[in-house]
Amino acid sequence: MEIKGEYEFQGPRALLYELLLDPDVLASALPGVERFEEVAPDAYESTMRVGIASVRGTYTGRVTVLEQNPPESYRLQIEGSGKPGGVKADAFVELTEAGTGTTMHYRAEVKARGTIARLGGRLLGGVARLLIGQFFKAIERQVDDRAA
Repeated sequence: MEIKGEYEFQGPRALLYELLLDPDVLASALPGVERFEEVAPDAYESTMRVGIASVRGTYTGRVTVLEQNPPESYRLQIEGSGKPGGVKADAFVELTEAGTGTTMHYRAEVKARGTIARLGGRLLGGVARLLIGQFFKAIERQVDDRAA
């Protein structure tokens, strides 16, 4: 399943790039995160609690940042699993300047297994959009705080 979209931030591209790769910022911005820690350079392990529909549960995962091209782009490899199943994703993030702000373009190819896979793309896509929206709002607050 492919998930893609874009989001407009009112802050400079370099600041947004920095925030999106800051473990402390990510720990506070990702919905349901109980633990998010760096385990190697550009590699993080996390525990998240998700309380939405059939994907409800606690998940452990690993995020690896690859192909960094500051302040323009990077790639993520994401793996997570929990009782309801698991996901693997390969994601690409690109930041473009848009006047005084920054547009974040993202796309990810997601492969699910277990109950999560049986939910189908429609429900899984809806859950992903909800979590991504919450994440962007939290990052937006960080950008606003630091740009002020």
